Amino acid sequence: MKINKFVITIFFSAVGLFASNTLWAQEAKTLFVNMPDSLSPLLTKVNREDCIDFLESKMKAQVENRFGKKSEMTDLSKDYIRMQMSSQSTWQMKVLALNDSTNVICTVSTACAPACDSSIRFYADDWKPLTASLFITLPVMGDFLNTPDSAGVYEFDEARRSADMLLMKADFNKENTELTVTLTTPDYMSKEAAEKLKPFLRRPIVYHWKNGAFVKLKTED
Repeated sequence: MKINKFVITIFFSAVGLFASNTLWAQEAKTLFVNMPDSLSPLLTKVNREDCIDFLESKMKAQVENRFGKKSEMTDLSKDYIRMQMSSQSTWQMKVLALNDSTNVICTVSTACAPACDSSIRFYADDWKPLTASLFITLPVMGDFLNTPDSAGVYEFDEARRSADMLLMKADFNKENTELTVTLTTPDYMSKEAAEKLKPFLRRPIVYHWKNGAFVKLKTED
């Protein structure tokens, strides 16, 4: 009896390991298909399944969404998905390792009208919402600007006052865990005001996923 129990234990352990590896290999698309409809207002489950089937078949992964418009999956890998939801909006999803056995889902929804602005959200692998501040400290306006020395303070203050709305566009690197956040406020400003702000702009902010959170990479201004 002891031998039989040992054999059974080994058998189910092997089956569990195989199932776990299979799930990981398909995790992004599996999570995407099983996404609650409440979090996917434009796409039905059939839409999501069709996008994956089309792209894996080397076909254009375009479907008719709930509003009768076209949505297209443009990228699919084991941990990343990108959807062109409409001509002015995109949706990205990245599966990130929290530890050796647990993943979190990070999504980026971006709308452009015409300046782009992104919303970043986090979920457990059952799509329960998680507090975003546990995983990332989002930039503030000052993080995108170089404060000049005293000689340029007046010009800086004038340009800064025109930048009265913080707009940011976030994009995943599909090849790794980098997340780049770009200030898009100048796209909302008048051309003249944007030109005055331009000399004070820093490079986009790049985050890297490390030890279960996004941390800023040090970059030159």
